[in-house]
Amino acid sequence: MKLTAQGIESGYGTATVLRGVDLTVGDGEAVGVVGRNGMGKTTLLETLLGFIRPTAGTVHLGGEDITGRLPERTVGRGVAYGPQDEPVFAALSVEENIVAAKAGHIDPKRRSTVLELFPVLGTRLRQRAGTLSGGEQKMLVLARALLADPTLIVLDEITAGLQPSMVDTVVSALRWERQERGTGILLVEQNIDATLGVCDRVAVMKLGRLVAEEPAAEEAREHLLRLLAP
Repeated sequence: MKLTAQGIESGYGTATVLRGVDLTVGDGEAVGVVGRNGMGKTTLLETLLGFIRPTAGTVHLGGEDITGRLPERTVGRGVAYGPQDEPVFAALSVEENIVAAKAGHIDPKRRSTVLELFPVLGTRLRQRAGTLSGGEQKMLVLARALLADPTLIVLDEITAGLQPSMVDTVVSALRWERQERGTGILLVEQNIDATLGVCDRVAVMKLGRLVAEEPAAEEAREHLLRLLAP
């Protein structure tokens, strides 16, 4: 499902964070937005999803204007969101978190396949999600997003703090989702290598603006790193 943002400006109170942001994620496309902390990446996602109402600009999903619409209505249209902070229901078990992905109506074959992507979760189904390691919680966030059968997955720093083997697991799962189901992905990251491993295009955010965009090819890596330098 195509997501289009045009001329987005938004922030918190009187503080403007985003300044004239244009972004498109085509149907089935994976787009990365990379940038250092404090550049406006999370604000962008929260504005696109309706947690923050923009002061200017529009957001369209599948051709429909969703600017400022309540987040639950956007999610109801097939968007799965993996936030950076407090991403799991800590007091619930891993199994209960999984069931919450689609109000319990999860295809058993789909459930089995997704748990194969994250083997550690299959051994922790009765464990409280809040007692998982940080990396395991990130995997649960992604598993829950996949189980929601989305047309678009929006992820905020899903690899932050993960050890390399876990990053590889996340990248492999997202590649699988794209190849098998053609799901669109909007990936906000600081990890350039993970982003290049998943996405078709990568945009760089600096001080609330998207300042450059590159095809997600290995030869773009050094240029992207230079753009991200302080």
